[in-house]
Amino acid sequence: MEIEGVNYHIELMNENKDQTLVLLHGFTGSTKTWHKVITDFKQYKIVLIDLLGHGGTDSPKDPERYSMELQLQDLEKIFDHLKLKNFVLGGYSMGGRTALAYACTFPDRLSVLLLESSSPGLKTEEQRSERRRNDGRLAERIVSGGIISFVDSWEKIPLFRTQDALPEHVKAEVREERLAQDPIGLANSLIGMGTGAQVSYWEAISQLQQPVLLVTGQMDEKFTAIAEEMVSLMPNAEHREIMAGHALHVEKPAEFATIVGEYLKMNFLGGKS
Repeated sequence: MEIEGVNYHIELMNENKDQTLVLLHGFTGSTKTWHKVITDFKQYKIVLIDLLGHGGTDSPKDPERYSMELQLQDLEKIFDHLKLKNFVLGGYSMGGRTALAYACTFPDRLSVLLLESSSPGLKTEEQRSERRRNDGRLAERIVSGGIISFVDSWEKIPLFRTQDALPEHVKAEVREERLAQDPIGLANSLIGMGTGAQVSYWEAISQLQQPVLLVTGQMDEKFTAIAEEMVSLMPNAEHREIMAGHALHVEKPAEFATIVGEYLKMNFLGGKS
């Protein structure tokens, strides 16, 4: 689907279903990251989207095209084109930040918000400025060093240390997904819609009225603490934990799907949509 000059890769499943679940991947990810999880959600129409600079979606050369504001406008046009109303929007990590930003910008569009290992951004301009500098340096290394060198180092950051225990074939699938990315797309995504580039939504989340499920890994202390603080500020939110790290849907897909499925049964199919 072409949106404002960008060709988006979108996957649709179970198109005859009435209730819709939209899922957004994380940084270095794509629609493929959800393929094992969505087999447990056959009662929903599934919409998977590759965000700007990722997977099969175009990677524009202009970093300004990747701003969170423009990404949200693109998503709104996609949802409008697909005639989606009162749907569930979920996202992992960067995709979760994007989903949360969308919910804060278009609050009347969603019935339920699902956030896996996500945050509302950084609270102060000082924190955002430092993060922008770090992301800028990383973006330069991605372009200059190439995708293989970047993925080799990315796999070793502490956030993903729990993935070392995954079966070899799962680790190979994750690595293949990362290696398939366009270096320009990843670099510009960091610059345009990284955590340092986006505005803080810490104040806005208190206005969200729809049910919100936050899921984090118990071994991911940083994002578990963020989720606990978010729940304390949101009027209709619940936080669940899984014995895993950052990427719950990869490390514990069945448990993740069970928690999400039970929550949707109570808060979406249960009549609150």
